[in-house]
Amino acid sequence: MDSNEYPTIQANILVVDDKPDNVRLLSTILTAQGYQVRKALNGQRAIATVQEFPPTLILLDVMMPEMNGYEVCAKLKTSPKTSSIPVIFLSALDDVVDKVKAFDVGAVDYITKPFNSKEVLARVANQLTIQSQQQLLQEQTKQLEEVVKRLQNEIKERQGVEVALRLSQKKSDHLLLNILPAAIVENLKKGQGAAADRFDSATVLFADIVGFTSLAARISPLELVNLLNKIFSKFDQLTEKHDLEKIKTSGDAYMVAGGVPVPKADHAEAIADMALDMQEAIADFQTDTGEPFQIRIGINTGPVVAGVIGTKKFIYDLWGDTVNVASRMESQGLPGYIQVTAAIYELLKDRYLFEERGAIPVKGKGDMIAYWLKGKKS
Repeated sequence: MDSNEYPTIQANILVVDDKPDNVRLLSTILTAQGYQVRKALNGQRAIATVQEFPPTLILLDVMMPEMNGYEVCAKLKTSPKTSSIPVIFLSALDDVVDKVKAFDVGAVDYITKPFNSKEVLARVANQLTIQSQQQLLQEQTKQLEEVVKRLQNEIKERQGVEVALRLSQKKSDHLLLNILPAAIVENLKKGQGAAADRFDSATVLFADIVGFTSLAARISPLELVNLLNKIFSKFDQLTEKHDLEKIKTSGDAYMVAGGVPVPKADHAEAIADMALDMQEAIADFQTDTGEPFQIRIGINTGPVVAGVIGTKKFIYDLWGDTVNVASRMESQGLPGYIQVTAAIYELLKDRYLFEERGAIPVKGKGDMIAYWLKGKKS
C-alpha cells in the first residue's frame, strides 16, 4: 500500500471490538498510516477510555456482549464532553435497518465486515478531513460572530454602520438558507420556533449511487469528496428547478421531498420529474474505470411529520411510515431503475409510463405491489 495514497491528518483513534484479532488488525492498518491508536475490548472500557483520553475518532464494533455498539454510541452522544467525537461503526450486519439505526444513534459512517484496509483508511481519512473542515468553519464562524459584535457596538456611535449591519444580516440569512428551508428560516426570525408539523400529503425520494462504496476503496479521499460534491451539486440544481426541498445527504445517498415545508399541489409530479432528470444527470459522470454511474431511486407518497432537530446544528428532517417505505423502495430497487409504490402509481398513471414489478417483501409491511417509473407520456 502506498502510504501517500491517503493524506494523514494527525489523529488519535480509539478502536473498540471484543475480538482481539480485529483490534490488532485495525491497529496495524492505522498505525502504519501514522495514526495514534488506543484499544478497548468492550463497551464499558471504551466509555472509560473516551472520558480519560478523548480521541479524534472512534471505530466501534456493533455486536459486543453486555453493551453493544449502539448503546455505547448513544451514551457518548449524551455527554457534552464526548458528543462531538465522530463514530464509525464496524459490523457484519449489512441490512439497511441496521445502518439506519447506526445513523439514528449518531454514527457518521458504517463499514461492513469483513473490511478492506483501503476502505477503512479512505473512510477514516474522509471523516478526519470533514472534522478538520468543520473545525475551520467553526473558527471562521467565531470570527464572523466577533465581526458582527463589533459592528453592533459601532452602530451605537454612528448611524452609518446600519448599512454594514444590514449586509451582515443578509450574510447570516444566506448561511441559514443553505441549511434550512426558507419558510423555516422565516419562522425562526419571527421567534415562532421550529416545532414539528404534520403534512397530510407529501412525496419522498431516496437515491443511492450504485458502486460508490467500492469506488471509495480505489481513489483518494479528496477525489472521492470532489466527485460526490459535483454529483450532489447537480442534484441540488434539479431540486431548485422542480421547486422541491433537499432534506439531507448521508454518504452517497440523497434525500429530497415535495410538499414540505410549504404545501405543493403537484408534489408527486415534481418528484417524478426530478427522478427522471436525476437518471439523465448521473449518466454524465464516470467512475475511475470509465464506466457511467447508475443510481437506485425509491419514491413514496403520503403523510409525514417534518421539523427541525438540534439546538446548535439545525437539521430539517422527515419522519413517518411514508419515509420508511420510500427508503425501502430505494434499497430494494435495481441499479438504473426508479421504484415506486402503488400510491404513486395511482396518482400518476394517467400522465406517466409505469411497468408493474409485482409484489415485493417490505420489512415491517409485508408484501407490497411496486412499479417501475419509466417516463412521461407524450
